[in-house]
Amino acid sequence: MQDLKPLEPGVMFWADRDSMDMVRSLGVRCGQLGIPGDMHLDAAAADRWNADLNRDNFTVITVFAAFTGEDYADLPTVERTVGFIPSATRKQREQRMYAVSDFANRLGVWSIACHIGFVPEDTTHAEYKAMRDLVRRICDHAARHHQTFALETGQERALALLDFIRDVDRSNLVVNFDPANMILYGTGDPIEAFRTLSRFVISVHAKDGDWPPKGLPGALGKERALGKGAVGMDRFVRTLAEIGFRGPLNVERECENPEERLRDLQAGVELVRKLRPSV
Repeated sequence: MQDLKPLEPGVMFWADRDSMDMVRSLGVRCGQLGIPGDMHLDAAAADRWNADLNRDNFTVITVFAAFTGEDYADLPTVERTVGFIPSATRKQREQRMYAVSDFANRLGVWSIACHIGFVPEDTTHAEYKAMRDLVRRICDHAARHHQTFALETGQERALALLDFIRDVDRSNLVVNFDPANMILYGTGDPIEAFRTLSRFVISVHAKDGDWPPKGLPGALGKERALGKGAVGMDRFVRTLAEIGFRGPLNVERECENPEERLRDLQAGVELVRKLRPSV
């Protein structure tokens, strides 16, 4: 692994739509590799990715799993389709996380992550207990590869996620902190949420967005290009430095237009570079 600088810009990229040529064009040395739910995770696929990553001396911080059938249209749809909450796909998705962990191990990556879905706040609820026990099993599998399992933020309040992490009680259960998601889901101020979760945060998305519109129950906020939303990236980066986070800031941008996405990723990387000297 390279000797990365504190708060160095990285990028969140996806195996099914992003080439290493595109990633290299952004001028970054590290990032998080997203794995779509239908990607075949065999040794041949790992060998191909290893060849590309080694050629570019590129460090993957996290292998991030998505699941087939997930839909982020609005809050009710997220609750119904994302992560491990849908009971019909829970066992299949658990097995998929084991495969992602094994794949990441072949790449020499020490962290895996995903959205686990909305965790019920009632700790006596059967679904809460099922989620807790499932996450324990994934942590135990990841631990065999000396990996951490990072939970993506946003779908729960920071305090609820903190309580869940403590209840799972696994030393390799950590947080991938996404400040924009706290805003998009309306679950709390990202600065305060980071302070609450900071001791568990091992990776960070540099992403931006606006709060959900008022008067539209169930609506999500809108993602924006980095620096154009409500996160307040200058204050966020200062907070990371103040608390002592030293990992990379992985710029993430999701939009339908690939040219717009590439432009926004490049601008986001440049913004992170601009903000770093002030911290």
